Amino acid sequence: MSDALLNIENLSVFYGEFRALFGVDIAVKAGEIVSMIGANGAGKSSLLKAIVGQVGRIEGRIAFDGDDLARLSTPEIVARGVALVPEGRRLFPSLTVEENLTIGQEIGRGGDLGFDEIYRYFPILWEKRRQKTRELSGGQQQMAALARALLANPRLLLCDEISLGLAPVAIAALYQVIPTIRDRGVAILLVEQDITRALAVADRFYCLLGGRVNLSGLPRETTRETVAHHYFGG
Repeated sequence: MSDALLNIENLSVFYGEFRALFGVDIAVKAGEIVSMIGANGAGKSSLLKAIVGQVGRIEGRIAFDGDDLARLSTPEIVARGVALVPEGRRLFPSLTVEENLTIGQEIGRGGDLGFDEIYRYFPILWEKRRQKTRELSGGQQQMAALARALLANPRLLLCDEISLGLAPVAIAALYQVIPTIRDRGVAILLVEQDITRALAVADRFYCLLGGRVNLSGLPRETTRETVAHHYFGG
């Protein structure tokens, strides 16, 4: 896709002798939400880790705004405008909410999104800003993880299973913010197991099975039966 911010071409990912991805092609444009769906073990997290330089070895090309990310370190990739909300949140439990958020701001590229706007997105984080993140609920921790990534002012936001294990009310709060971020011109690659949630918010989607893309398209033009067939490999 010539006008894409992120272009992944023929990507394979290796951990030692194990191959997690097989010749994957993916593109994400600025101001677009692309959902990557697939069951456990499909290779979704390996894809995100490859983008931010955290896998053993890759073949193929990962281009971000025309630059090859494979030659860059993770801090350099973040400085270019790529932020990851990792599975499991990976907050610093002994630090306060605000201290965790400040880390995102410090490692990012700078921009116009600051604490005031983050607290408008997530008012509960303002209320809890002086509490240790270990004292928060799972949903509140996930909000903090997303907020930390947003304070890096990314051009590309990678979200890895942000709804995993959360109550419906917390999931709804997170997904209410995602389109707002897209409307700022941020490209979003959203990895999810939840088919309904992922397709509802996406402009386009890809389905991974066994490390390969086996379906892609527009949610509104694809039936649930087709998606389910490719998701489970029936």
